[in-house]
Amino acid sequence: MPRLSERQRGWLVLAAAVVAAAVTARLGVWQLDRAQQKIALQHRIDARSALAPLPADALARSADEAAAQHHRRIRLVGQWRDAHSVWLDNRQMEGRPGFYLVTPLQLADGTAVLVQRGWAPRDPHDRTRLPAVASPAGDVVVEGRIAPPPARLYDFGGVEGGRIRQNVDIDAFARETGLTLRPLSVLQLDAGVDDGLQRRWPQVAVDVHKHYGYAFQWFALCALITGLYVWFRIVQPRRRR
Repeated sequence: MPRLSERQRGWLVLAAAVVAAAVTARLGVWQLDRAQQKIALQHRIDARSALAPLPADALARSADEAAAQHHRRIRLVGQWRDAHSVWLDNRQMEGRPGFYLVTPLQLADGTAVLVQRGWAPRDPHDRTRLPAVASPAGDVVVEGRIAPPPARLYDFGGVEGGRIRQNVDIDAFARETGLTLRPLSVLQLDAGVDDGLQRRWPQVAVDVHKHYGYAFQWFALCALITGLYVWFRIVQPRRRR
């Protein structure tokens, strides 16, 4: 294999430095863009949350309608179907691992809505030990905020059934339970009683500062690559000459 000349090596080093600097700079810009996207989304969420509560009879029945209602406040009257309650594992609240309790609320028209009732910490000694949360019989009032279905996490074990599970898919859960589920969920904001569940639901833009931190790291790496090239390929040779 022929050896590269000094000139060829110089061009190769320059090309590598330019590519590396361009990539790291672009990644920095991408992180800033991600931060702005989250801030804009949080502003839209806050604006919808400030609207008057959505009438219960206007609750979406299709996915397209549901998307336009996300983050609106709503007041529902229905009956808990506690036999179909599930605990979603590996859910965090304020950095602590635990579970989201999800229970279908059956409405007067026979359809049902998945209600994310709150969060409970995981027992460090027995992850299958769950807190006792009362689900009163008869009609209950649920005040909350309309949301997409519970976020889907990667399921290493492939477990989609049982009282404790990683995810709940609305279509599959409807077939499993025989309920007619609306294509959304509701984040319960206040149960009216102390049921032991926490409801400090995270904001979308709460982690926006991590994107600024990542952007700083990428821009710093870009500056370092540029600085090293200038020092070793331009400044040092001139000083030697």
